[in-house]
Amino acid sequence: MNDFTQMGLPEKLVARLADMGLTEPTPIQKGAIPFAMDGRDVMGLAQTGTGKTAAFGLPLVAHIGAMGRPEPKGVQGLVLAPTRELAGQIADTLRDLTQGSPLKVAVVVGGQSLNAQSKRLERGVDLLVATPGRLIDLLDRRAVRLDQTRFLVLDEADQMLDMGFIHALRQISRHLPAKRQTMLFSATMPKLMEELSGEYLDNPQKVQVSPPGKAADKIEQSVHFIAKSEKQALLIELLDTHRDELALVFGRTKHGSEKLMKQLEKAGFAAASIHGNKSQGQRDRALQAFRDGTVRVLVATDVAARGLDIPAVRHVYNYDLPNVPENYVHRIGRTARAGRDGAAVAFCAPDEAGELRAIQKVLKMTIPVASGRPWEGVEAPGQGGGGKRGGGRGPGGGGGQKPGSGKSSNRRRRRPNRAKAA
Repeated sequence: MNDFTQMGLPEKLVARLADMGLTEPTPIQKGAIPFAMDGRDVMGLAQTGTGKTAAFGLPLVAHIGAMGRPEPKGVQGLVLAPTRELAGQIADTLRDLTQGSPLKVAVVVGGQSLNAQSKRLERGVDLLVATPGRLIDLLDRRAVRLDQTRFLVLDEADQMLDMGFIHALRQISRHLPAKRQTMLFSATMPKLMEELSGEYLDNPQKVQVSPPGKAADKIEQSVHFIAKSEKQALLIELLDTHRDELALVFGRTKHGSEKLMKQLEKAGFAAASIHGNKSQGQRDRALQAFRDGTVRVLVATDVAARGLDIPAVRHVYNYDLPNVPENYVHRIGRTARAGRDGAAVAFCAPDEAGELRAIQKVLKMTIPVASGRPWEGVEAPGQGGGGKRGGGRGPGGGGGQKPGSGKSSNRRRRRPNRAKAA
């Protein structure tokens, strides 16, 4: 199927897509929409930035648009997302798709007034986007009912499992009718996903447009082997090569990310941060400033690894490598969106060799080295074994660098290629 007109979507919805400049469906949309329009349960597996929201959003809007009004406190279609940011972006997309129609879209997430959200749901909504924890709060208050919900979507289901939402999902499922259409979308396929799909989906149609864990083809990946103490200087050096472009920097901890953001500000960069210690208002303002270009560098924890859809992001830096290897795929998926190119740069300190090894196992590839020599135990390009390249001697080994030295021979051995950094 080459365009949306051949997918069984209503003419008004296809016209709305044309108004939005969308005429050619992406691979996940081509694969999932026809089955969803036929009422089938769907398990969609695709890398980030491939149009998954519209893949489930278009069938939802089409089906619910043909139904009557919801009952008081009722919900006709429910979309569950793991983070506030992702929930907000899904709601924005659904509002774009329903513009000019009578369908009402609501979003309920933590960090906002429960009373205000309860009031918003009193008359019922056609489409509700929610984070699991806040939805349970509202169910406990009897502010919302799901017994008439005919459509359920679990978006970024693998992250919901990573974040420990499995029990919350089971609690929510008890409020849902057995007869419904369910769609589950994910970028990776951990083992627990099979169990989750067995609980929620009925004879689903599996649609996979790229191997789980595969990074977007247009992302140019590289890794710098460098001492932890030298990371900040290298980051500033690389950011300085593309000051006019948007860059997303991932840290591991809330405190560390905030400290790094302040150091970047001191270095003259327009920077902001988002992490769990920030209020929802602060996070929203930081994202908006990043989106409109007022802020060029956004430092974030994995709270932004999903649900951040800003096509102008050209660079993603893994300042700290993630503990969960699949999160690397989601992090770098914030660039090379909407068909654009992007660069993903990783920094690997000696104590992160295990994380890098796990990431490369998930990717089924060796990330090209931009500078430095791989630490002991990290497979180097072209090597098939353990990769004891660089003669790492102890925790500070690899690349001939002395532990605790103020200078990194890794970084200065080969200056990063400016074309790659841009």
